[in-house]
Amino acid sequence: MSDAPELLQGPLEDRHRALGATFAEFGGWQMPVSYAGTVGEHKATREAVGLFDVSHLGKALVSGPGAAEFVNSALTNDLGRIRPGKAQYTLCCNDSGGVVDDLIAYYVDDDEIFLVPNAANTAGVVAALQAAAPGALTITDLHRSYAVLAVQGPRSTEVLTALGLPTDMDYMGYADSSYSGAAVRVCRTGYTGEHGYELLPSWDSAGVVFDALVAAVADAGGQLAGLGARDTLRTEMGYPLHGHELSLDISPLQARCGWAIGWKKDAFFGRDALVAEKAAGPRRLLRGLRAVGRGVLRPGLTVNCGDRAVGVTTSGTFSPTLQAGIALALIDTDAGVEDGQQVSVDVRGRGVECDVVRPPFVAVKTR
Repeated sequence: MSDAPELLQGPLEDRHRALGATFAEFGGWQMPVSYAGTVGEHKATREAVGLFDVSHLGKALVSGPGAAEFVNSALTNDLGRIRPGKAQYTLCCNDSGGVVDDLIAYYVDDDEIFLVPNAANTAGVVAALQAAAPGALTITDLHRSYAVLAVQGPRSTEVLTALGLPTDMDYMGYADSSYSGAAVRVCRTGYTGEHGYELLPSWDSAGVVFDALVAAVADAGGQLAGLGARDTLRTEMGYPLHGHELSLDISPLQARCGWAIGWKKDAFFGRDALVAEKAAGPRRLLRGLRAVGRGVLRPGLTVNCGDRAVGVTTSGTFSPTLQAGIALALIDTDAGVEDGQQVSVDVRGRGVECDVVRPPFVAVKTR
């Protein structure tokens, strides 16, 4: 008998099995890792279009009088910079400046903000907001009320157009629509660096939307894609993943996410600690590493500069686009390592020489 908790399943589990997916655990959920091979799914997303089921992502609603004002006083980014119909990348921090989670906030109206946190952190975000919210506000965990389907790649617009869904919003803009009678929120967001969209139908209507997307993606020369390709794509872009580049022990400044902090705001969780860290300068910074020769980089490897250990890799993979090993790494600022230098990564006792670069590793196509 095992004491391990049973893995949660999304609304499309049976469909993924019928389509030949392989599975792995991620954030407490059983997730499709690949269907026909990660490299092929990666390339299909870069060259045509990929379809990802990321329904494990959290969903939460902050509602009531002054919901937007409250969220702006709690999360790092300045919600006053956007308006209804737009979304914003932001962070929920603790008092010491550590990151409880990074998430997307959808500005519905002044009294309604819809949040999409990471799967494993949803309860923590909801709890932090509930603890600080005035009595007039309600924070509701809607984790299993909505699915999330990501359509990513240069032909993503073609796929949505085939379903009659809106595509003309700006980056980080969203529109509420419907497909076959099912309400669908469509947002110009994604985690691949490609032009793309994330669709949020209800949990119960996810199947009809997914089936239509599968057919339209195939017609556009694309593929279903799993967690493996999602990770190689986001690593090529240098996008942070909570638990790797962001955590309770890794601040937004260390992860180079200071751009997602409204420094002029009077209040947000962790403000005092982050202002102090900004003034002093972070003790380490996230940098990109590209292997000069052969070698696949992984998380948790020691980075050396000369005979000194100067950091650790937080993510690492083989880049299908560059045909080279790449990694993200936290490097001590007092080591004096700069972009353009070379460092060595200890891979099973063998030093792999790497160029220090500023992500993204590939050209940005999101906008």
